Amino acid sequence: MIRDEPPATPDPRADARQDTRLGHLLRLAQVKLARTSAAALAPYGVDGHELAVLAVLSGARPLSQVEAAGRLGVDRTTMVSLLDGLEDHGLVVRRRSTRDRRKNIVELTVAGEECLRRAEQARRSAERSFLAPLDEETAATLIRALHLLTCEDRAKGTPG
Repeated sequence: MIRDEPPATPDPRADARQDTRLGHLLRLAQVKLARTSAAALAPYGVDGHELAVLAVLSGARPLSQVEAAGRLGVDRTTMVSLLDGLEDHGLVVRRRSTRDRRKNIVELTVAGEECLRRAEQARRSAERSFLAPLDEETAATLIRALHLLTCEDRAKGTPG
């Protein structure tokens, strides 16, 4: 006679190993990439958040502060703080919308465009350096997988 035995209880110690926990590994990777990127961007006087603002503002048409915040998935207060710093450094300029005086339109200055161009090159180089231990195909697969894992949240308008 065959006896049905309950499945073996997983050993909790096996799951306690940090090097197998996805959240832990993603956090470590993010910290390493953030450090690499920060060092690469330092000569340009911007950080990753500020560079993202410059990139969003580089589109074909000027954006309001609220539109830029929405594209980045940040709240208005955070956007104002980021823009204050960029404006203080002469990288962006704000002006009232001629169509809606309640809106502030934000545009890159010539210095902002140059900073964006040079800092983006540095960012791409830092990312290549970070991904260097992976072959090209594996790096591309990682990027696609992360995109798939985060694109649903972005489609809903939440940061992710």
